[in-house]
Amino acid sequence: MEKSPSLTGAYDLKTPQDSQRLYKEWAKTYDETFAAAHRYIMHEHVARAYVNAGGYQPVLDVGAGTGLCGHALRARGLDQIDATDISPEMLEVARVKGIYAALFIGDILAGLDVPDGAYAGVVSSGTFTHGHVGPEALDEVLRVTRSGGWIALSIKAQHYVDQGFQAKLAELEPHICDFSLTELPIYAADATGDNANDTGYVTLFRKH
Repeated sequence: MEKSPSLTGAYDLKTPQDSQRLYKEWAKTYDETFAAAHRYIMHEHVARAYVNAGGYQPVLDVGAGTGLCGHALRARGLDQIDATDISPEMLEVARVKGIYAALFIGDILAGLDVPDGAYAGVVSSGTFTHGHVGPEALDEVLRVTRSGGWIALSIKAQHYVDQGFQAKLAELEPHICDFSLTELPIYAADATGDNANDTGYVTLFRKH
């Protein structure tokens, strides 16, 4: 009997195809069995950082999933938000919520069907980590962001150095400014389980 989709399964992902398989199964129950059950809050940190920095619209939510970060942005007054994700099943859950102006399936590692500088900013929560999306996708994030636009991404703290995110961001220094890195809890203080104390970096910067 196959195991139900789980946080452990998400942490074990190795390829985009693994992500597609997992989230196809998990989409309909993701908000309850992951976000609520594990008290996930990183999307709130990302949305808050973007808005507090003065991030403006339109904004693209990369790896939008079921719309957690998009919902947090809307709660902070933004309403011109688009969503992209590799999983059509997750995007369908988000679509029903009416959060996004537009939703499209996309693999950011392969490149998005989006013009250069199409967005005033980009956000992403829970996507830039081992087995999901690596640092090589940061070039595409910058490409779709217009000059002066803010980018707010979460990166799991334990993978920031060993998966090459630190090195990639250093390489991108000539193209970005106003960089900050803030370590925050991925899950709320009352979370339980093996990963309850995991942390992530909210990585905030602007494109030159």
